[in-house]
Amino acid sequence: MPELKRLHADHAPAVLAFERANRAYFAASVPDRGDAYFDRFAERHGALLAEQEAGISCFYVLLAEDGSVLGRFNLLDLEDGTAVLGYRVARHVAGRGLATATVREVCRLAVASHGLRTLRAAAARDNVASQKVLTRAGFVPVGPAEPADLEGEPGTWYQRDLAHDGTP
Repeated sequence: MPELKRLHADHAPAVLAFERANRAYFAASVPDRGDAYFDRFAERHGALLAEQEAGISCFYVLLAEDGSVLGRFNLLDLEDGTAVLGYRVARHVAGRGLATATVREVCRLAVASHGLRTLRAAAARDNVASQKVLTRAGFVPVGPAEPADLEGEPGTWYQRDLAHDGTP
């Protein structure tokens, strides 16, 4: 049974393996992170942990029973009861409802652990899978996302009002 865990320093090797194994898959729907991301991964991982410790963002990993990473789910820019949701799941588990179920769980955690009232997420126009995850998880489209919002891709912003939708 997969388990959602808050990102820790000891997750670094599994996260790096996940990103390497799925690089081409992710690049088909979102801009590639580039070689520098992988070359400086340890530094980047440390920066994420510092950002999390400072309360700016919160990062989660979905772990398989063997400790491998099945997905990453991030709450970015926590401020005034709002955050931006970002996520990605491994190719071998895509299309099975795991992303939708985990986004729903992150919505629950957003309220219970972080006191959030609203989550926003942007999905590229060509990323139909992500659009489906968001709508199935209770997000509604609220307007266009500019290419700058999605690393050069046009898309749509989605939002979920956690304070009024029955999320515990």
